[in-house]
Order: sequence, then structure tokens, then C-alpha cells
Amino acid sequence: MHPALLLLIKQVAGAGLAALALVVFVAFVSFPYTLNGHPGEARVSDTSAVHPA
Repeated sequence: MHPALLLLIKQVAGAGLAALALVVFVAFVSFPYTLNGHPGEARVSDTSAVHPA
């Protein structure tokens, strides 16, 4: 394989892995915020926004 092509493949793979790592980090940090707690934790029911029937 041509050395320049090998360098290009390494650079593209590195950039792809860096982008994937960023997406995984943001997902794992934002899920607890979105769920208002960590997955698997017991949650208190929010009854303050009960829809009148």
C-alpha cells in the first residue's frame, strides 16, 4: 500500500474515532440529565402536573 494512502487512512480513522468518542461521552453524560436521575434509580412520582379530568 502506498505510504501516503496509509497515512490518510490512519488520519481518517483517528478523526472518526475521536468523533465517535465525543458522541459516546455526550450521550452518557446527558442521559441522566434527561431521565432526571441515573438509569436504575428509584424515582419519586411527580404528581404536581396532574391533568384535570
